[in-house]
Amino acid sequence: MHIVVPIKQTPDTTATLTVDASGRISWGDEPLIVNPWDEFAIEESLRLKEKFGGKVTVITMGPESAKEALKQAVAMGCDEAILLHDPAFEGSDAVVTATILAAAILKLGAVDLVFMGKESVDGNSAQVPPALARRLGWPLLAYVGKIREIDPAGRTIVVERILEEGRQVVRAPLPAVLSAMQMNEPRYPSFMGIRKAARMQIPVWTAADLGLTPEQVGAAASAARWPSVFAPPKQEIQCEFIQGESPEEIARILVDRLLAEKVL
Repeated sequence: MHIVVPIKQTPDTTATLTVDASGRISWGDEPLIVNPWDEFAIEESLRLKEKFGGKVTVITMGPESAKEALKQAVAMGCDEAILLHDPAFEGSDAVVTATILAAAILKLGAVDLVFMGKESVDGNSAQVPPALARRLGWPLLAYVGKIREIDPAGRTIVVERILEEGRQVVRAPLPAVLSAMQMNEPRYPSFMGIRKAARMQIPVWTAADLGLTPEQVGAAASAARWPSVFAPPKQEIQCEFIQGESPEEIARILVDRLLAEKVL
């Protein structure tokens, strides 16, 4: 099996976002990491490779510094890594990002499965997986919490999707696009994996390499626009502890206070 895992380099989840007067967004000195949701996709892909054989290719779109995220994935056990980098990619929204990823996946040739996190922790749009599936023309299995079975010979996959109402079991043909919820605990990079990642020469694919024109990528092709970015005004918050002789009295005081504040 050939599994492709698109990942994203994101700020650490503990980072504090700030916006200065010019609208520049910063996460301070916090380190950039592999998007946590993508780590679940990496782990599950490696388990599938260990069970069925084949290889796992990890790809990301970003600056040269995003190679560090790719190297972490290789250190975890991924076989190949590709960076999609071109100044023309800057300003790409989720849909255009999916267009670029789709072109890269098709360039790789025979791919059985695309496995990615359900969303990125910085954008939180969850729009790239469905847009990618649409551009590839493959089934989308979103919010996957468990892979029940895969039949490489029969070209089918059965998964459990995590929904608000419960679990949904879905069967689909391969190739397919999956987006991962929290699954198996991601493994730590191994010593041999770290050495392999340190030596690896990661190829860089540009828009021209993918057969895309400048009009198809970047801000020029994106529907989403951010004319200005600003921080919301700070609000003073006061915390009040309601006390009473009994739970009933506390509840009555709380309801009266909520009514007075027009919350209810």
